[in-house]
Amino acid sequence: MKRKFFKSIIIAAGGLLVFAACSKSFLETDPTGTPTENNYYRDETEAFNGLVAVYDVVGWQGNGYITKTGMADAASDDHYAGGGSSTDVSALQVMSNYTVDPATGPSAELWQKGYAGVFRANLLMEKLPNVPMDENKKKRFVAESKVLRAYFYFDLVRLFKNIPLLTKTLATSEFYNVLQADPAAVWAQIEKDLTEAIAETQLPDKLASNESGRMNKGIAHALLGKVYLWEKKYTEAAAEFALVNGTPGGTSSYGYSLLPNYADLWKFTNKFNAESIFEVSFSSLSGGAWSCTSCTEGNVLNVMVGPRGYNPTPGAPDYYSGWSFLPVTQSLFDALHFDPRFNATILNLDSLEKNGIAKYEKGYMNTGYFLAKFAAKNSDRTTGGGNVELNFGQNLYEIRLADAYLMEAEALVRGGGDAGRADALLNAVRKRVGLNPVSATIDNIMKERRLELAGEGHRWFDLVRTGDAATVLATKGFKPGKNEILPIPLQELENTKILQNKEYGGTK
Repeated sequence: MKRKFFKSIIIAAGGLLVFAACSKSFLETDPTGTPTENNYYRDETEAFNGLVAVYDVVGWQGNGYITKTGMADAASDDHYAGGGSSTDVSALQVMSNYTVDPATGPSAELWQKGYAGVFRANLLMEKLPNVPMDENKKKRFVAESKVLRAYFYFDLVRLFKNIPLLTKTLATSEFYNVLQADPAAVWAQIEKDLTEAIAETQLPDKLASNESGRMNKGIAHALLGKVYLWEKKYTEAAAEFALVNGTPGGTSSYGYSLLPNYADLWKFTNKFNAESIFEVSFSSLSGGAWSCTSCTEGNVLNVMVGPRGYNPTPGAPDYYSGWSFLPVTQSLFDALHFDPRFNATILNLDSLEKNGIAKYEKGYMNTGYFLAKFAAKNSDRTTGGGNVELNFGQNLYEIRLADAYLMEAEALVRGGGDAGRADALLNAVRKRVGLNPVSATIDNIMKERRLELAGEGHRWFDLVRTGDAATVLATKGFKPGKNEILPIPLQELENTKILQNKEYGGTK
């Protein structure tokens, strides 16, 4: 049955059943009954539940196993879609071979996620003025909602370009007449939300120990720096990242520092560590089941990227048998092969099998190389019930300090800033893994981003924003002037004023 995501999200945003259904954020809530928008937000507790509902969308995963990270990996030169066949999770397949169109691909899931977050943030900010609660907490809730709304719009405008800009909730009678905004207006709104949130004194610099996952000023500055980098406002970007990064290799004023051991970043239990700036939360205890794959709080990438039919000998690595998605390309393997980060990044099943250590089933577009950063181990299995495959609990880094170091270095070089600081930032990342220093040229910085952040969903976005996608992704079928963005989902075009992007046959 077809549905309009605007309408369904508006309705969902007003109903508190969604608040308790899939909470992946910093606090579990359990409201009872089925209160509606009109009789909810009666006190601080209910306002807080509404805030949790906004955070919940950050970790949403679609019923089709679509995540932003998985989509971007499949589209990059570092991975193929993989899986069991050329039609297995077709949304990843069409991104990997660039045959995506308005009726296929990840567009519907990613559009729905983004606007669900926007609508929930808008709803909470409209309700907060009339909630009888502590005014300072109210200001903090508003600031957090603005950072979250900026985050959702940042993804939406990067992925779709021509999108509606909504800063208030809509009646169901209004959504059919929604128009798309000039992309410049969306970027301006993102900047406005982040700068206003940063200026709010109630948004904390650091979080209390029981607040992990909530927004703070460090996240807001880092996200604003990333926004400026995309807009090619290099001086502004470098200034924002400098506040987050502090002295390269040291501990910043927001408490961030590089972990001494790179491999420790990928331990499932090492959540919200010193290097983590903005982290997407997952849990192994939600009891997620096949009856509602989008309801699980587990990280679906953990089973997706594991080797299919994994059959180890005694003493072999303890990987859980997965679905063989996102196999690593020969290109990334060769780039990382003699790098100190190789073993933490790539699982070489080809070598294990040749040496009689383990066997596995060869999936679609198998290379023998898998993404070790996310591949689940039996020791990571859930103890909270539900289907094991849907309940691995590794968090994902949206922004971590090494990423911020490299983004600042890039902004400095492109903007003609402090070359010595750019060198120091780049080489702090290299020093952590025992590599010798190099000069902070754009080529060296982008190479370092590929190796340091491999598999984390950044590579495709980097290639698109720098204009390198046309060359690097040509062998995968990337068409310049088209595949930098996704098509508007087909469902959004029916009986609305939303127009398809011209890159996909539309007029917008």
